Amino acid sequence: MTLSNEALAAMVRPDSVHKHVYTDPEIFALEMERIYGQAWIYVGHESQVKKTGDYHTTRIGDQDVIMVRAADGKVHVVYNRCPHKGAKVVPEGDGCTGKFFRCPYHAWTFKLDGSHLSLPLKNGLEGTCYDPANPDFSMKAVARVDSYRGFVFASQSAAGPDLKTFLGGVASSIDNLCERSPVGEVEVAGGTFRVMQKSNWKVFYENLHDTMHARVTHESSFVAAREEAKEIGEMPFELLIMDGNGEPYEFWEKLELRAYHNGHGYMEGIFDPTAATRDPVSRDHFAVLTEAYGEEKARQIMGMNRHNTIIYGSGSPHTVFQQFRVIRPVSVDRTMIEIQTFRLKGAPDAVFDRALTYANLINSPSSNVMPDDVEVYKRCQEGNQTRGGDWVSLHRYLGTDQETPDGMVSTNGTSELPMRNQFAAWKQYMLNPPTQATPNQTASTEAGHAAA
Repeated sequence: MTLSNEALAAMVRPDSVHKHVYTDPEIFALEMERIYGQAWIYVGHESQVKKTGDYHTTRIGDQDVIMVRAADGKVHVVYNRCPHKGAKVVPEGDGCTGKFFRCPYHAWTFKLDGSHLSLPLKNGLEGTCYDPANPDFSMKAVARVDSYRGFVFASQSAAGPDLKTFLGGVASSIDNLCERSPVGEVEVAGGTFRVMQKSNWKVFYENLHDTMHARVTHESSFVAAREEAKEIGEMPFELLIMDGNGEPYEFWEKLELRAYHNGHGYMEGIFDPTAATRDPVSRDHFAVLTEAYGEEKARQIMGMNRHNTIIYGSGSPHTVFQQFRVIRPVSVDRTMIEIQTFRLKGAPDAVFDRALTYANLINSPSSNVMPDDVEVYKRCQEGNQTRGGDWVSLHRYLGTDQETPDGMVSTNGTSELPMRNQFAAWKQYMLNPPTQATPNQTASTEAGHAAA
């Protein structure tokens, strides 16, 4: 079956979406082409490729790619495929390939921008179209690459808005994450957690700003945290971050939900790190920011208390606890989540230690919180495969959200505005196929090229 634009458009109503958007493999394949084939997608941070030849493998939708640092300092993103027999040139993960790429199958070699370098016994190709300058004999570069404050994004489409335009207002969350460093720079540190979720990739995006689920889905963890706090006579940071999910509905209704163009947005923070009993960490952090930026700017930086930011198609940065949950679609019912933790350069070590604590207690595979979400995501996936109904509700506070120059803002913190905004972007992408890159295009970015 081939889905027409009319059929795709009919799957998104103002107040609901058809369950097939989560369960149909044909729709998933179109998403890989029409969303991940044109949106700017986060591929990694420049700190992951510090030296010449350092590489980081990842995926843009269903495409395996390599982010690599070249000798001129530029960061390139190329498809992980040798043009000879199609073998992956480097294994999955991080490493250093040295001065050039070398395919492990027949020793074809390539410069770090993917262009052809050499191959053994060239005389065997005499009289053919072989030419080192012919792009058919090079590793293909992703159409466009750019960096915003060290965060590297790539787009498989040669056309479309530039990165800064694409990010729009949500770039302010990246700004805030970086400005929490007294030198304005962050780096990936502490390793990466990976969690395979048995659900469609869009389910996780919706849940990130779903304020109605927390006190229900996470009841076991916040009840346990409160019981432990009562027993020991205090609420330390480790328990506080679990306790927050148990706030009453009235608390959640007061939070602000912001929706930007292209499906992006953020949710106002629910955890105040300074509320932990005896918290010298925030005081020391504030002191170094005050020295770097002045007291007024330091208060502004630490006062921007956002919980989950959404960069649609890429994942969710968390500015306060320096996390980035990278969302990678694998199949219609499988999604890989990679949790990166960032060190704020120049900040007290205790700030990074606290970020690691948050990652382990909230986002790790062994946490008391994430398994709750993973279980209900799976149940949504399974339930939407039954004959029990066709539509998924997005009705909460429909028609009450307020327009802003760059999107919308909720009038109630339990609004399903974020989900409606995501599906507005989904529909826009799905009805407008991308423009493909020309074969000879190369793509790279200067380290730190784009600033706030």
